[in-house]
Amino acid sequence: MLKLASPPLDLTLTAHYIKSLQRSDGAILWNTNDKLDPWDHVEAAMGLTVAGHHREAKSAYLWLANNQLDDGSWHATYFLPANPSAHQQAQAHSGKETNFIAYVATGVWHYFLATNDRDFLTQLFPVIQKALNFVLRFQTPFGEICWAVDKHNNPEPDALVTACSSIARSLECGILAAQALGQDCAPWQTAWQALTTALTTKPERFDRTWPSKQRFAMDWYYPILAGLYTPQDAQAILARRWQEFVEPKLGCRCVSDEPWVTMAETSELVMALVAANDLQTAKTLFATLPQWQQADGGFITGYVFKDDLIWPDDKTSWTAGAVLLAADAIFKLTPAAHIFTQVGSAHTR
Repeated sequence: MLKLASPPLDLTLTAHYIKSLQRSDGAILWNTNDKLDPWDHVEAAMGLTVAGHHREAKSAYLWLANNQLDDGSWHATYFLPANPSAHQQAQAHSGKETNFIAYVATGVWHYFLATNDRDFLTQLFPVIQKALNFVLRFQTPFGEICWAVDKHNNPEPDALVTACSSIARSLECGILAAQALGQDCAPWQTAWQALTTALTTKPERFDRTWPSKQRFAMDWYYPILAGLYTPQDAQAILARRWQEFVEPKLGCRCVSDEPWVTMAETSELVMALVAANDLQTAKTLFATLPQWQQADGGFITGYVFKDDLIWPDDKTSWTAGAVLLAADAIFKLTPAAHIFTQVGSAHTR
């Protein structure tokens, strides 16, 4: 049983909430009778892995394998009924987001770290390989990776810090998976080096065609989750904007200029604090989460504290997954606890 006495939090129930949103074919919906996107599907699957629901987590990754397009990608969004049956699947649109596609590498490597299931890693490695090779088609000569492509696989001419940070960690996980299986990954290592260099030294390559995304908390802490900074540098980065984003006793704002705390961002910031070796602050922030857990184990997505309003009125599977990952990062529940809290190592192995 994953029950934490201080703060009181029933993580077993949280995992069962994720399971309640998983179809028999492995797909994990945002909510009942709702959509699926590949990134959040993986986030929820990692939550299942943390809770020890390995069969269900494997089923989630097999759904990706079974629905991967010939070019290695997935659509950005799928609308799926709660109960699968033939010919009931439809894409919301034909666009694809590169960080969504790369994230399968993080999820499968996380599963391997938690279970040491080499056979499953071997089985899913071709899926990882095709996905990462698709994503790297859209890396520019400057190192960043275009955030999305259209239905013809033409890239959108801009990049996002958060998305590229997620891809950087996924690339690292893919490299580590390849090395564990004795597979060549030199092109991925070169791409990882170029991407991390762009993220740390070329800010002009991001947000070129729209207003800066720095008001979003994810742009603040996600490079830390990508392993781009030492703990000391991560501490300085978090301290610099702490007052903008963190509401005491409530959690982390999604954006700095809105009175809205969100549970996923709070959970991810917890992991960034662990990466910064600030375990006490991580535990203090984690202690804000139990108040948002609902009777079925799920967590509300967000709370508008100015109006004392829960918004939106939903409990997403990926929010529950993020809470489980944060708990693992702090309390070391699985051997995969460090996946988002260690400095990137892909270039040193």
